[in-house]
Amino acid sequence: MSIVLDKPDTAGGERGPELSSLGLTMYRFSAWLKSPRPYLMLIGFAIVLGFWYLAVEVLQLPRFESMPGLTEVFREWFSKDPIYGLSIYTPEYYTHIGISLRRIAYAFLLATVLGVPLGLFLGWSKTFREFVFPLFEVLRPIPILAWVPLAIIMFSGSESPVIFLTFLASFFATTLNTMLGVESIDESYSRAASCLGASRWQVFKHVVIPGAMPYIFTGLQISIGVAWFSLVAGEMVSGQFGLGYLINTSYMMIEYPKIIIGMITLGIVGFATSAMVRAAGDYMMQWRVRELALVD
Repeated sequence: MSIVLDKPDTAGGERGPELSSLGLTMYRFSAWLKSPRPYLMLIGFAIVLGFWYLAVEVLQLPRFESMPGLTEVFREWFSKDPIYGLSIYTPEYYTHIGISLRRIAYAFLLATVLGVPLGLFLGWSKTFREFVFPLFEVLRPIPILAWVPLAIIMFSGSESPVIFLTFLASFFATTLNTMLGVESIDESYSRAASCLGASRWQVFKHVVIPGAMPYIFTGLQISIGVAWFSLVAGEMVSGQFGLGYLINTSYMMIEYPKIIIGMITLGIVGFATSAMVRAAGDYMMQWRVRELALVD
């Protein structure tokens, strides 16, 4: 399948403007709907939900008999008068989502602002990498939960430690993928630009940054995912409100349907934030979107 990206030649022999970004997006969405992918996705969801229903409510398999069933969870989730006090009709539900989203936004923005430039310079300057990268690699494998005591000591209140813990994992993922993106660029491009008279800064601006962008946005998609993972861990230990706090307190209060509601909500909101990062990447890399449209 291919797509014509240019309008027909005008009377003067000049080619018309390329298809707009909205047109490309609509084309790719239409191609996605015509492909088997959305239907396979629905089948995958149906298999998981069907197994959940059969394992818990019908067969009552070992290790599953104490879990909340599919019908119990969805009845609670969409009830106007929920038994455990949490559903799509209760303000508390949206309070948890809003606070978690706010913490993610702060941590992800900070990780992007600091991680992308650091990763660019780590990949671009060998001297800078020799100074910084060994320390980076020593700190990166430390689990987020190991930082919890220090985070509580260093930051006052309940918000700052959670944001710091969320920032850490996101920062490492963003920085590492950005550095790998710079290292993946063929040196012949930089040499060619230098031979044409480009300064070192111009090479960095016009060759290195655009060349690393696919890796940067791949890293940002990974970053937003690990940010949610770290956020839940932080909220379980040091948070007040938030989806991680909801899951932890529901377990302690033996309100198991609320645990599943919190987990599903995390998945939905996390998927939405990843899609937003992906859309931002497509908007900033129109050349890549056109390339993908041509090979679909």
